[in-house]
Amino acid sequence: MPSPASSILRSGPTKRSKAETRFKMYGLAAIILSLGFLALMVTSIVVRGTGAFQQSFITLDVAIPADVDVNDINAPNWGGVLKKALRERFPDAKSRNDKRSLYRLVSSTAEFTVRDAVAANPALIGTTAPIAIRASSDIDMLIKGNVDLELPENQRRVTDQQAAWLTDLQQAGVVETSFNKQFFTGGDSREPEQAGIWGAVVGSFLSLMVCFTLAFPLGTLAAVYLEEFAPKGRISQIIEVNINNLAAVPSIVFGLLGLAIFLNFFDLPRSTPLVGGMVLALMTLPTIIIASRASLRAVPPSIREAAYGLGASKVQTTFHHVVPLAIPGMLTGSIIGMAQALGETAPLLMIGMVAFIVDIPSGVLDAATALPVQIFLWADAPDRGFLEKTSAAIMVLLGFLIIMNIIAIVLRKKLEVRW
Repeated sequence: MPSPASSILRSGPTKRSKAETRFKMYGLAAIILSLGFLALMVTSIVVRGTGAFQQSFITLDVAIPADVDVNDINAPNWGGVLKKALRERFPDAKSRNDKRSLYRLVSSTAEFTVRDAVAANPALIGTTAPIAIRASSDIDMLIKGNVDLELPENQRRVTDQQAAWLTDLQQAGVVETSFNKQFFTGGDSREPEQAGIWGAVVGSFLSLMVCFTLAFPLGTLAAVYLEEFAPKGRISQIIEVNINNLAAVPSIVFGLLGLAIFLNFFDLPRSTPLVGGMVLALMTLPTIIIASRASLRAVPPSIREAAYGLGASKVQTTFHHVVPLAIPGMLTGSIIGMAQALGETAPLLMIGMVAFIVDIPSGVLDAATALPVQIFLWADAPDRGFLEKTSAAIMVLLGFLIIMNIIAIVLRKKLEVRW
């Protein structure tokens, strides 16, 4: 008959094995659940935003007046020329309301398309030429199937008459959908079909350049001093604790700090990449310092001892031997900090980069916005067309973040030294 002790010994490993198996299953289930939610979020964004990469155009026969002067291309009433083409295409639009509905088939800035076409080809003057006109956002949504015509007319932005006109145009073969270059090359606009992300991308790029120029040298030099030169004592411990605490401070606090110091005290220009980059640099500095110090600690002590043994000074040992070996980790931490700064919105809102900016910034002192702020503005817009733009801009932002993280991984793998 087996003893109680032998029974416990036999059952013990079995219980531990089952417990470990359950723990592994719980962990696997948590990972699968997280990936499922991530896939659901990404799929939702992609489904909503894919349409923003396409834009609908309506080709109209436009009669260009014979008295147009190429040297004064802005003088003619191009809006009237375009409206006349629409009325000739649909002569049944007699009343004022019908004409207004008719004009809303195309973008409110479509007259500039006619002007630019004539400026690019003066031979069109005095002729009737087919010109592809950008459709309005509501009509674009209808063409893409995002408008339910079975709803009552007062519950949708497209009238039955507009839908009938569009059906007539589609049957005539003058409606087409093509790649939306305007989304990538244009600035912000009140009209969804004209809005683009290029202005916000340039603003983000300039802000990140200012951020990197300030944060990387300051962060790495601070890390080198604290890790290699600062005397170990109470003051160093207080500084280290404060750096770690700053890394956990909400980003909006840095925005308030930038508002109080850079704008109110130093009176720097509001809504500029210069101030935005400085605020992001303040937010990124703790991350860079912590990552750089970890990289310096990872350098084996034998490197330092060998340098000292050959007669190198403390400065020579640090900057000729230790820092070069820690550079891959420093760069990785800096790029990750830049990626975090790229996705920040709250600190930029506090310094005025939430303003409606149409022009593309050409320097760090020009008024600008940033890509996360642009997403925030579009997400608050009531027009259905901006919902597509918001999701598409999120896709672009996620793409930039993924690229920056890939660059960080590649640099670390390429430059790191294995001991």
